[in-house]
Amino acid sequence: MTATPSTTVANFRDLGGTPLAGGRTVRPGLLLRSGQLDRLDLDADPVVAALGIRTVIDFRTAGERAAHPDRVPEGARLLIADVLADTMSAGKTPAAAQLKDLLSDPAVAEEHLGGGKAQAMFADIYRSFVRSGSAQASFRTLLTEAADPAAGPLLFHCTAGKDRTGWGATVVLSLLGADDETLMAEYLSVNPAVRQAFAPMIEGFTAAGGDPELALALIGVFPSYLEAALDEVAARYGSMEKYVREGLGVPDETTRALGDRLTA
Repeated sequence: MTATPSTTVANFRDLGGTPLAGGRTVRPGLLLRSGQLDRLDLDADPVVAALGIRTVIDFRTAGERAAHPDRVPEGARLLIADVLADTMSAGKTPAAAQLKDLLSDPAVAEEHLGGGKAQAMFADIYRSFVRSGSAQASFRTLLTEAADPAAGPLLFHCTAGKDRTGWGATVVLSLLGADDETLMAEYLSVNPAVRQAFAPMIEGFTAAGGDPELALALIGVFPSYLEAALDEVAARYGSMEKYVREGLGVPDETTRALGDRLTA
């Protein structure tokens, strides 16, 4: 569970070293998470270059990808797994896909998201990570690829690397045997990096009269967000294993392969 220094990729983390049940840990250098890769420059980023990333899974929407295309390491596969596709097709644009727009206009943000609405909205987004078909397909892709030795070192990401990416990390680490405290610690650990990445926008938002607490609700992660998704898993499936098997359609042999490959 280590923050990996990167000069060109926001919120870059290696899940290697995360403690698991029975004294085991996640193998380092195989499963990586981050924000968008539009500024990736391996010539200027030897730490990331040394990892030899072979597979990139992009959880972003079409609009996000068009605005900030990934710069993928040469020879790596890029897999598109749009978590929010179903929500977008229903005519909604979730906050996770429009953070910059929301932070540009304090009056609009307050009208639509003030008074606890932001927190309620994120809870609903997290529940959709569990129940929507596009999300299920996306996280199935993550687990299937992460279990496959041919995928090599794998990086998965969204825009800020906190919500869609945070749920993906939670699912994988839960299957590998991380306890609840470890899952929450990993989920919340991205807050400093995310707040640093969005600092200029937050400063502009508050300078224009925006509520700093609302800004933090939009760009940070909070226990209640993750708990909403975990509660949805419990209500619909009863356990993470059953969610993965029945909701994501990932067979038990893939889950076992995931454990064999990623734990030490």
